[in-house]
Amino acid sequence: MEKEMDLIQLSALQHYIFCPRQCALAYVELNWEENHLTTQGHLMHEDIHSDRTEKRGGVIKSRGLYISSKKHSLSGQCDLVEFHRVDADAVVKAHDFAFPKTGIKLPNRSGWWIPFPVEYKRGKPKKDNCDTVQLCAQALCLEEMLDCNIDAGAIYYGKQHHRLDVCFDEALRGETVQVIDAVHGLFETGHTPRPAYSQKCRRCSLIDRCQPKQFEHRRKTDYIDAIFNP
Repeated sequence: MEKEMDLIQLSALQHYIFCPRQCALAYVELNWEENHLTTQGHLMHEDIHSDRTEKRGGVIKSRGLYISSKKHSLSGQCDLVEFHRVDADAVVKAHDFAFPKTGIKLPNRSGWWIPFPVEYKRGKPKKDNCDTVQLCAQALCLEEMLDCNIDAGAIYYGKQHHRLDVCFDEALRGETVQVIDAVHGLFETGHTPRPAYSQKCRRCSLIDRCQPKQFEHRRKTDYIDAIFNP
């Protein structure tokens, strides 16, 4: 049986893609700071998780589900998992994705149901895959727990009031597993990577603790000293 300390949080994957040093500071050193952006995100997620389960037509919406994976040593919480009802011999469309003829049985519910994870984000779509990797990791957990295949999910971006569909293809699944392995490696070594300042540092809540500009200055000074004082 997996020990809780052996599991990494799903949110750590997103932090690692954004910045491995930020991930180490937050999850290895347990050194976290809030800013207005992270606070807004927390408030949005608290509101999402306030209503647990509802049914609308052929869709059951379940919020705040706790999930885990023994295979990948992951744990976390889904903002929302939609279960779309399908007939045994039918293929339905939800959010422009055609689901295969697979599904699961739900307690006290007739028919078959297709799980569809939905992650809520405060801002807008990122240039990297940090959001889609986190969502795909949720799907990996749900597949293991429910013994089913999940082909798609969605990310809702609050700033744009837009829902972006995500297909869990082989490329995204492969990238997700690579990131999971990289985060496990980071945790096992316990080593915090050196900072490297970039524009994204300005919106990081840990910038005062990380001090990337000061570190960059010290590194340049040490390099110059090494040249003239060998």
